Amino acid sequence: MSKINITAEEALAYHREPSPGKFQIVASKPLRTPRDLSLAYSPGVAHPVHAIAKCPDAAYNYTVKGNMVAVISNGTAILGLGNLGALASKPVMEGKAALFKLFADINAIDIELDSEKVDELVKAIHLMQPTFGGINLEDIKAPECFLIEEQLKEILDIPVFHDDQHGTAVVCAAGLINALKLAGKTIDNAKIVLNGAGAAGIACLKLLHAMGARPENTILCDSQGTVWSGRENGMNRWKSELAVETSARTLPEALVGADVFIGVSVKGALTKQMVCAMGNDPIIFALANPDPEITPEEALEARSDAIVATGRSDYPNQVNNVLCFPYIFRGALDAKAREINDEMKIACAVALAHLARATVPGSVKRIHGKDLSFGRDYIIPSPFDPRLLSEVAPAVVRAAFETGASRNAIDLDEYQNALRLRMV
Repeated sequence: MSKINITAEEALAYHREPSPGKFQIVASKPLRTPRDLSLAYSPGVAHPVHAIAKCPDAAYNYTVKGNMVAVISNGTAILGLGNLGALASKPVMEGKAALFKLFADINAIDIELDSEKVDELVKAIHLMQPTFGGINLEDIKAPECFLIEEQLKEILDIPVFHDDQHGTAVVCAAGLINALKLAGKTIDNAKIVLNGAGAAGIACLKLLHAMGARPENTILCDSQGTVWSGRENGMNRWKSELAVETSARTLPEALVGADVFIGVSVKGALTKQMVCAMGNDPIIFALANPDPEITPEEALEARSDAIVATGRSDYPNQVNNVLCFPYIFRGALDAKAREINDEMKIACAVALAHLARATVPGSVKRIHGKDLSFGRDYIIPSPFDPRLLSEVAPAVVRAAFETGASRNAIDLDEYQNALRLRMV
């Protein structure tokens, strides 16, 4: 397994040269003549203004609203770095905005809000609703992130998606679909142990329940041990919703005979001894960043039959949110969806899992410098697979339509063909 080594100097130079930051805004209409200026601004701009005042939905026809996402953070949970403040989160949010454009041709603007108060953040984002077709929340610590998303979903009529929760959950679910297939197991019978009861962990477990995992077969763990029914210390309402009847009180006890370990916690949380105690063909998703709960080398030394994924790009099976958020927003925006619901998330996960089982294009193999095919070291598609947009976004649109979240009728065959051409 070859690793990509990046120095601090290289990373800083990348962000500084040839100009600071990672994206720029360019005009999409000609502005070369007096007539162009009259159409773009006064007096021509008055006509779409009147049209939108009469019918707000006309904003989708005459402005970028329908293809514009706000990437919003307050910097309280930046990657694995912690609470470093709103301004320090800007490089991450700029990068997220650039990825939206690169992978799904979505215009995105990063917005860093300097507050840790839920009511202030909700009010600020609510007031920005006219500008955007969707809201991507990012790097906001728990439990505030739950409250902010819940409240925004109640008052906004555009999709709100906290990527640290749901992006991680969707890609994790996609990988788990294929890992279970390779292990000859099913989600409804698998014993699943998830370590880390923050935003990502709770979202992962909730999505797996929606996909058919039985609550009695899933055990959530945090720094104090298992989340069991009746526990009082270190609990909140989100943990309480996922508490189960179990005699296990520690992570090692919970993992005895387990089929799946999912970690969104800290380096070293999973030991070789714990891996050895798991069931046949153990599935280990060690997603802590930058250092996983256990390295793939250690996991495979303990159990050669293990299927291992991490959150790192220098190991096989990277659970990378970039496989989710561009395409789930592309579908949601094109469907003019009011929300991103569980069915849309599941559709995204299933489409990703299906794509990983398809023949990998030669262009993707060349980018990675090696042969790639579905198996224990390839259960999640490459972020550079050119089919992602045309396969995943239509699945999201279909789910939006079937669940009544869509406000836009779309011919899916025509839509898929248009997506294939869009990024050429």
